Amino acid sequence: MKIIIAGSTGLVGSALIPVLRMQGHEVMRLVRSRPEAPDEIPWNPADRQLPLARIEGADAIINLAGENVGAGRWTKARRVRIRASRRDSTATLVSAMNALARKPGVFVNASAVGFYGDRGDEVLTEESGPGPGFLAEVCQEWEKEAEAAMQAGVRTVRLRFGVILSPEGGALAKMLPAFRLGLGGRLGSGKQWMSWVSLPDALGAIGHALVHSACAGPVNVVAPGSATNAQFTAWLGAALRRPALLPVPAVALRLLFGRMADEALLASTRAVPRALEQAGYVFQHPELAMALEDLRTG
Repeated sequence: MKIIIAGSTGLVGSALIPVLRMQGHEVMRLVRSRPEAPDEIPWNPADRQLPLARIEGADAIINLAGENVGAGRWTKARRVRIRASRRDSTATLVSAMNALARKPGVFVNASAVGFYGDRGDEVLTEESGPGPGFLAEVCQEWEKEAEAAMQAGVRTVRLRFGVILSPEGGALAKMLPAFRLGLGGRLGSGKQWMSWVSLPDALGAIGHALVHSACAGPVNVVAPGSATNAQFTAWLGAALRRPALLPVPAVALRLLFGRMADEALLASTRAVPRALEQAGYVFQHPELAMALEDLRTG
């Protein structure tokens, strides 16, 4: 397949490209800077600029672009950037697809389980409605832009990622230094559910979505073995052979991170991968203990 990827320098994109190329696919990367390699295509989603000739003939387009939600406090300016980065990239790609002489067979667009908001112990499938809050609003706008591709006849998959576990980036990479020193612990009460997925399974889900026509619409990319934050931190401590007995009070998190604390750190989201499993995907790391132990030994 000829595959176009937006967001190729992030945690998922940088790991995905070598996997796709190893499988024999031709991969082209959309870049905002001046192209420096034959596989780079310049674009400017803020101005809806994308050279159609360079993406003509693509079999699939994968959109992983978007400003890092966990990079800092959600100031007003950052919230604007977070929202615009997702909306503009998706709208630009969909507009370009609609203008192509031959549309791609599939459009895989990232989203997040933040779509569901803070839902306590409720088990959340792809049929569950959106929740409240900034992240939920962003995900709804993000997915609405992607749905326009589906209306134009392109099979569209909206991958709602949970917390992606990798020592190379994301939430886990930020947690590891403290936990390796034996200074880790639960966040707040620890009762909040964490929807997580290992990086190999995140990549596997994307690959599955590319080639399996049963994958369409919203797809929760989360492991079957969900865990509370208290369970997650206990297992992480065990995997690192370190104690995890120092909780971080909710009030301290709110002082440090403001609104982000309640929506990204203390919110409870218990999503399950119903659509992905129904489409035949077999998880490499269905349970948390296995995933964390593999991270330690790998």
